[in-house]
Amino acid sequence: MLEIGESDFLLDGRPFRILSGALHYFRVHPDSWADRIEKARLMGLNTIETYVPWNAHSPRPGTFDTAGMLDLERFLREVAAAGLYAIVRPGPYICAEWDNGGLPAWLFREPGLGVRRYEPHFMAAVQEYLQNVLRIVEPLQVSAGGPVLLVQVENEYGAFGDDPTYLKAVAEIIRGAGITVPLVTVDQPVDAMLAAGGLDGVLRTGSFGSRVAERLETLRRHQPTGPLMCMEFWDGWFDHWGGPHHTTSVAEAAAELDALLAAGASVNIYMLHGGTNFGLTSGANDKGVYRPTITSYDYDAPLDEAGHPTLKYHAFREVISRYATVPDDVPAAGAAAPETSAALADPRRLLADPWGSWSEHVALPTLDELDARLVLFRTEVPSQDPVLLSVGEVRDRAYVFLDGAPVGVLDRERHDRALMLPHGGHLEILVEDQGRVNYGQRIGEPKGLIGPVRLGAHELADWSACVIDLDGVPKLWDDVDLTPDAPGVGPTAWRASFEVGEPVDHFLSTVAWGKGFAWVNGFNLGRYWRRGPQHTLYVPGPLLHPGRNDLVVLELDVMADPVAHFVAGPSLGPLEL
Repeated sequence: MLEIGESDFLLDGRPFRILSGALHYFRVHPDSWADRIEKARLMGLNTIETYVPWNAHSPRPGTFDTAGMLDLERFLREVAAAGLYAIVRPGPYICAEWDNGGLPAWLFREPGLGVRRYEPHFMAAVQEYLQNVLRIVEPLQVSAGGPVLLVQVENEYGAFGDDPTYLKAVAEIIRGAGITVPLVTVDQPVDAMLAAGGLDGVLRTGSFGSRVAERLETLRRHQPTGPLMCMEFWDGWFDHWGGPHHTTSVAEAAAELDALLAAGASVNIYMLHGGTNFGLTSGANDKGVYRPTITSYDYDAPLDEAGHPTLKYHAFREVISRYATVPDDVPAAGAAAPETSAALADPRRLLADPWGSWSEHVALPTLDELDARLVLFRTEVPSQDPVLLSVGEVRDRAYVFLDGAPVGVLDRERHDRALMLPHGGHLEILVEDQGRVNYGQRIGEPKGLIGPVRLGAHELADWSACVIDLDGVPKLWDDVDLTPDAPGVGPTAWRASFEVGEPVDHFLSTVAWGKGFAWVNGFNLGRYWRRGPQHTLYVPGPLLHPGRNDLVVLELDVMADPVAHFVAGPSLGPLEL
């Protein structure tokens, strides 16, 4: 049993230092979990930490999916099989550069919902969610012979709100679900945040990556006794589209880790292995400017996006060896992926033949009202003279076409809200959700074109809307009523087949493409965008099989080179200066 002593964690009555690394099961193919966990053990860690994403497990009200990459029980059992312990951080809010900070979009469709505060409708949903998670965790606690040492209450709450009744209620739900291991909170070591985000009787931990002595001193002021722990030791950072690829100095990161361990603190390295924001799971930030997060969550972590040890891995391993026993074995360097190419063919143009069902609306609906992430809207513009098309707010990107020809793009990041239409005609607008804000007060806001949509001074009415079923894109060629199109303007789906000898990790180059999504054997690899910094998509080896494999690409912009190139390694862009 793990207990909290005067200055240490006590495991079965003996002092125990937690040496943990963050590894999110939902960002890694499940057949790769054991490999990443074993590499954590070989680095000298004794614990694996993971968040739990509510929106991934519950994409619809009343559901709780644990299949495939969401099999939390399998993940925790694989941690235990490697002889390691586990920390579970179920939120309900997780941030994590994850879409909407892990909160389901459907939560926000109820008017007046009190998000992250003590409000009856929100608390009822939180209770249902946590009970589903903790039903898995409860029999896997260390007190029952399982791996789980700690469970976290909320996440960096002091940076968001100040509702102790809410925090206490979340803790009570967790305890009421049979969790007997110690509970923790985490906040940045700032007095106001630690005060607002902490809870009496629950261990406070910090999140930081530098100035260790100062941070621990601040944490100790708010927690006079008990073990000191950095629950998020930031060893890297995440990237936004259009920005640099962030890295941190290996030597400086190792020195900070050394200072933390020399002070006697426990640690969770964030991240040990970041993995990938597959599909449409990446989040965004908006602190005056909207900045969507890229698909890769490499994070400049000790294990890179493909799980290969980096220089930081070996430096951290050496530091840990000064304070704990480290296994003699060292993971081998990862092998380079094979290079190959395949021509994309059989295009299906969205504007020529939309892939979905149409609905009719007097006023333009939001994406939330349509329960969609990508929607094509149509209406008629009566004017034959140039006229201004304007929108209240764009969330997040709108491709505008008139009589099938591109007119322009309205982009949230640029605060675009209007463009000139040269004449009237058949107006089409493809609206893309690029990721929900995951931090701050804009969590949960509606997506789409936030109205009114005006033509000059008059509101445009009578819209048709076609929800693009992204899960169905790889199946387009099964529809015998759709015929191949000549490559043209606007969103187009392409497909190719490629041969694989041994099913090892691949990297799909996207440098010659515009903006869109790619699928391999029906699995959504995530978003790509020519603006970078990322110019490859990671293809996990377990997705592939010997012989023929299928690739589908949905290009929303312009594809300069309709050829799929698989390259030897990742291209994550120019480094931060």
